[in-house]
Amino acid sequence: MSITTGDFRQRVAVQTLAEKKHRHEPIICLTAYDYSAARLADEAGVELVLVGDSLAQVVLGYDSTLPVTMEEMLHHTHATRRGVKRAFLVADMPFGSYHTGEQQALENATRFVKEAGAEAVKIEGGVSRAALVRRIIEAEIPVVGHIGLTPQSVHKMGGYKVQGKTAAAMDQLRRDAAALDAAGVCALVLEGIPRELAAKITAEVATPTIGIGAGPECDGQILVFHDLLGLTFNAAPKFVRRYAAVGEAITAAIQAYGEDVKQRSFPSDAESYHLPRESQAALEAQTSSRTIPPLVANKK
Repeated sequence: MSITTGDFRQRVAVQTLAEKKHRHEPIICLTAYDYSAARLADEAGVELVLVGDSLAQVVLGYDSTLPVTMEEMLHHTHATRRGVKRAFLVADMPFGSYHTGEQQALENATRFVKEAGAEAVKIEGGVSRAALVRRIIEAEIPVVGHIGLTPQSVHKMGGYKVQGKTAAAMDQLRRDAAALDAAGVCALVLEGIPRELAAKITAEVATPTIGIGAGPECDGQILVFHDLLGLTFNAAPKFVRRYAAVGEAITAAIQAYGEDVKQRSFPSDAESYHLPRESQAALEAQTSSRTIPPLVANKK
């Protein structure tokens, strides 16, 4: 199919995100980690789908994002790609995949695009990552930046804490945002920072900002799929708004299924397959004519 067809033009691209910021149109973003979630998000009108390293916790059961591997991220990004037809697909580069050098980062970013079908990668960090971000962009791979509460730096931060609350911290985050903006990121995630600071950064940078726990003035908002639907097992952060109690509904459905199995009311006759009439007669004839051979003791 030619890339000039109407279907392609309808897809969300880097330019779409920039245009939406220019027109002050909020950008709808959501994480997804597999085909079904991605398809549901895409068909519901989500414009940016992120295969976040948060899959470490909400899908794979790790205690933090740190253990998730490149292979796990690639696997889930590839599955998500099959469900996304219109949204802009971004993959998180996991901890350790870009930390030991430019060559490592380029190779791993390329794998996300070439093997898994991502259209951009996301990297945590500000001023210290700006040169690396610029190099990846020079390799024709769009990059989404991420500053503020950066989960891959949980040990350095001393836990998952709101960032940018002091004058020095605010100044540093503004410098981080400016550096990434100058490097050419196509979007900038602002996580866990005061609303007032996020609004200031959003006004100062040309790139679209995507907030998560950063107030309503950001150019877009993102939530974790499982948080939005009530599919998590732990208390949700302050910024999460639960739009459904899917976890409770799933538990109730499984319990009802189990009860029906115990009561032998599932499957019902209508949910069972039946033999044709002539085959039923043949089965009855076979049953009535068959004799059960006596048990023969094993010979030594």
